[in-house]
Amino acid sequence: MLELTKKVFGNIMTQEIIGSEPSISEIKIIFEKELEILNKNLESISKEDLENILEQQKISQKHVNTRPGAMALDQPKIEMFNDYNNEYLKKIKEKFTTY
Repeated sequence: MLELTKKVFGNIMTQEIIGSEPSISEIKIIFEKELEILNKNLESISKEDLENILEQQKISQKHVNTRPGAMALDQPKIEMFNDYNNEYLKKIKEKFTTY
């Protein structure tokens, strides 16, 4: 069973990505704000914490993309999550080069 209240991108929960609410235009604004906060938090993080964040984001991506096939889901929001998550993963990996 998919855990709907699991936070998968900052404070964004699974239910916000696969559910009908918020709308695609609203979630885009939320993703942009969360990405800004997450990237800012990377500035002062230890290498160990960075490794944990990287692993958690990979788990979150699998969580959102692995779901029962019968569920009627909002594909554009899932694709948007993947785009923003991949951008965040890229920033995390770039941060590793500074250690």
